[in-house]
Amino acid sequence: MSLDTTPTILMVPGLRDHVAEHWQTLLQDKLPNAVSVPPLERDKLSCAARVAALDAALAEIDGPVILVAHSAGVMITVHWAQQHSRRIHGALLAAPADLEAPLPMGYPDMEALIQNGWLPIPREPLPFPSIVGASRNDPLAQFERVAAMAKDWGSRLVDLGEVGHLNPAAGFGEWARAETLIRELV
Repeated sequence: MSLDTTPTILMVPGLRDHVAEHWQTLLQDKLPNAVSVPPLERDKLSCAARVAALDAALAEIDGPVILVAHSAGVMITVHWAQQHSRRIHGALLAAPADLEAPLPMGYPDMEALIQNGWLPIPREPLPFPSIVGASRNDPLAQFERVAAMAKDWGSRLVDLGEVGHLNPAAGFGEWARAETLIRELV
């Protein structure tokens, strides 16, 4: 199976939704079988609204799906997996944000995350194969914490090295390794 046939690649963006220069957006534009969870118009910080948006996007797809999540999109994915039973072919979970630790300035504080249903982070094994890509210098998560999450989820951990938060601010537009990791899930 190649990336340009089945399964459908469903992008699950983080709290900043769709950023034009982000590797997920660029990858979606590149792959003919890629779609994205649409941006929320309201309740943007609500975990339940984000999980519902993911579920609605999945309902529009027939056949196998590989989820490609970044940052808080990883948390949306693991919350969704605890509540729904649709079969997922696999998931690439890149640079998960550790929402149980204080985030840098400009991100929601702990109180807002609690009020909007993000905590605690689900730690049950995921019911599908998954790869967690972890950065050694991510300002939104310590490598050791991400490694522990990957273990709890039953995910294969991939050490990405020092790639920051794997976003445009860290120097990433395209992220070619994403395609390689997705192929491993196909």
